[in-house]
Amino acid sequence: MMRALFSGVSGLQNHQLRMDVVANNIANVNTIGFKASRALFTEAMNQALRGASAPQQNRGGTNPAQVGLGVALASIDTILSPGNTQVTGENTDLAIQGNGYFVLDTGSGRVYTRAGAFKLDGNGYLVDAGTGDRVLGWQANGGVLPATNETNLAAIRIPADVTLAAQASTQVTFTGNLDASQPTGATRDLTVDVVDSLGQTHKLRITLTKSAANTWDWTVYDPSLNPIGNSGATPVVFDPTGKVQSGGTGTVTYAPGGGASSMTLNLDFSALTQYAQESTAIGSSDGYGAGSLVGFSVDPTGTITGIFSNSRKLVLGQVALATFTNPGGLQRAGGGMFQESANSGKADIGAPGTGTRGSIAPGSLEMSNVDLAQQFTDMITTERGFQANSRVITTADEMLQELANLKR
Repeated sequence: MMRALFSGVSGLQNHQLRMDVVANNIANVNTIGFKASRALFTEAMNQALRGASAPQQNRGGTNPAQVGLGVALASIDTILSPGNTQVTGENTDLAIQGNGYFVLDTGSGRVYTRAGAFKLDGNGYLVDAGTGDRVLGWQANGGVLPATNETNLAAIRIPADVTLAAQASTQVTFTGNLDASQPTGATRDLTVDVVDSLGQTHKLRITLTKSAANTWDWTVYDPSLNPIGNSGATPVVFDPTGKVQSGGTGTVTYAPGGGASSMTLNLDFSALTQYAQESTAIGSSDGYGAGSLVGFSVDPTGTITGIFSNSRKLVLGQVALATFTNPGGLQRAGGGMFQESANSGKADIGAPGTGTRGSIAPGSLEMSNVDLAQQFTDMITTERGFQANSRVITTADEMLQELANLKR
């Protein structure tokens, strides 16, 4: 009788534990990045009433006679299937489409999470919105990322006061058409903006003059219309098909003044054509003025690109992802965080899009993977199991009562 009582008690205890797991899953049905759990049972030890005997001569053997002593908890597993992706529009919200985990620094160690609800703190660091833990990755230097390995791992910072230095113009490129039907002496005046080393813009005039059939001379003037260079012995010459035959390049030097460095400009006429059509030739230059950070974006590789007021872009950093040999062995640390355990394996850290880490979905969050239909079904079967085990205890108690009444 006591065995039946103890078996019933073990059933009650473990079904109660399973109900705790189900309740926690349902409570976190809307928790971002949450991974559901499941409780698995196994039979407890068995008491042998009689051992097995081997067949002897003309008699067969007998099987062992054993009585089970109830149920035990086999494991509480984490279900690692991905949750649905919800678009939020927040550029700091990141979802993982793969097996990776974000790597965060708590100040006393690293934790890992699938919940990518991040924000910028007062110092410009990318942090978890709930805990303030800093997101780890690789910080770019001058737009260049270091090797994406664990050695270079650092907290990602996007400072609001970062500026992009001016880049002086070095190349002027001409495109479009020069009208082949124009008479000798016809001109085409172009204005090109160039930027000096201090970020100041200057307007240069380039005059193209038809000096002979299929031949155009050029002269460059500074903003005061003083000539600073011309074609000299190398005018632009077109072949009979309207393509540049020779004189496709040239060089001029311009001293902008105002403390800026002297500029050497390479002129490229090779993309011009000469057809009997309206002249459409234009010129453009490289270079840009200084700019301040006005925003940033994140791409599927986790690369963070700054957007500056001068319409330029610069890589600021890249988010890291970690994978594990046995992610089911990770230990929950609260707040949607996981820690390495003795059975999870070491974190293998690398860039998104490599290995099985998966890519980043910017402006999105991974939702909980809790299946309510499954949880409600588990809740019903757990309640029925608890109820049946309580009946075992009641029945065993009544049998013990009958046994005690035999003395009367």
